[in-house]
Amino acid sequence: MHNTADLQDTVDEIARLLGASATLEDRSFRLLAYGAQHGDIDTVRQESILRRRATREVRDYFERYGIARVSGPIRIPADADLKVLARVCWPLRHGDVTYGYLWLLDSGELTDEALRRVEPLVSRAAGELAQEARSRQDLGRGLRALLSADPEERAQVSIELPGPVAAIAVRESRERVAALWTLPRGVLSRAGSPVALLAPAGLAGEVAQTVQAAYGTAAGLGAPRNDPADAWQSWREARLALRVAEHFPRFAPIARWEDLGVHRLLARLGQADLRELAAETAALDRELAQTVETYLDLGGHAQKAAAELGVHRQTLYYRLGKAGRLTNRDLSDGDDRMAVHLGLKAARLLPQPQEGAQSGAQSGARPGARTGAPPGAR
Repeated sequence: MHNTADLQDTVDEIARLLGASATLEDRSFRLLAYGAQHGDIDTVRQESILRRRATREVRDYFERYGIARVSGPIRIPADADLKVLARVCWPLRHGDVTYGYLWLLDSGELTDEALRRVEPLVSRAAGELAQEARSRQDLGRGLRALLSADPEERAQVSIELPGPVAAIAVRESRERVAALWTLPRGVLSRAGSPVALLAPAGLAGEVAQTVQAAYGTAAGLGAPRNDPADAWQSWREARLALRVAEHFPRFAPIARWEDLGVHRLLARLGQADLRELAAETAALDRELAQTVETYLDLGGHAQKAAAELGVHRQTLYYRLGKAGRLTNRDLSDGDDRMAVHLGLKAARLLPQPQEGAQSGAQSGARPGARTGAPPGAR
């Protein structure tokens, strides 16, 4: 993790020498340290300090000037619409890699000569960020063991992390690559199938969205654990939540373990148990399966189900009656309804013929809200 005290000392010294307001952010625009205020303040600096991060619109404006590619300080003009004052952006580069940014509000007094005086301090800050990045890579290599269900394997690693933490599982993609190394500080990552991430609980939702969007697939988010030693339990939940996200569109693209209700039980079942449940509805074709699942999902409300399916209520009743005869179940009976409902949900979690070749590399969520057909309904 960053040595925040050292970074703060460096920023304070830069602000003092230049007589300018200074902030230091990591490469994902998260605030790491800021100096005392000098002169005017704009909305961007205020939001960065209060919310710890600049808005997407402001980040896009700054990135338009190529701040991730330049090797030295670059002057960025004011923008009245964005309420941005003129500032100097100094990329914190080490070994040709940008690890963060130093921002200096510029009232017109930041000459090139003045900037040269603080160059050693900027280099020191860049070195500190680079060292932290290397430390995080080392921690990431131990993430596999940390998340293992085997207590002996977990005992072989010693990673000191502040809690609470939450694990994230993201389905990898053959077409896209996520820049995991640009994630906020405190986030550990490991490529694989699925991609594994461990993040501070307060950041986990945002990290899941970022990585899921980068891959364009699906993600599962485990429940937080106060003790990082229990992160393996959150990782197990994250993988099960990912399974639900890939097969139930209502939970896609990011499924949170804490929001899954009874689907948590289904996700824990093995293939044999799922097949046993799904056998209840094996006689239904796709149309009937969709009709019954929609009807049961809506609590047996015929009018809502007909509207959802876009059919007349008499058509709905006809299909429900036919489904009852094929399954030998009475859909007006609570136990029978539960058996059919679980059967339809279990069928979604069973591999479909078209999924075999993909091996789950892409999101398995079928199109539409409730279009999954049980095995044997071909």
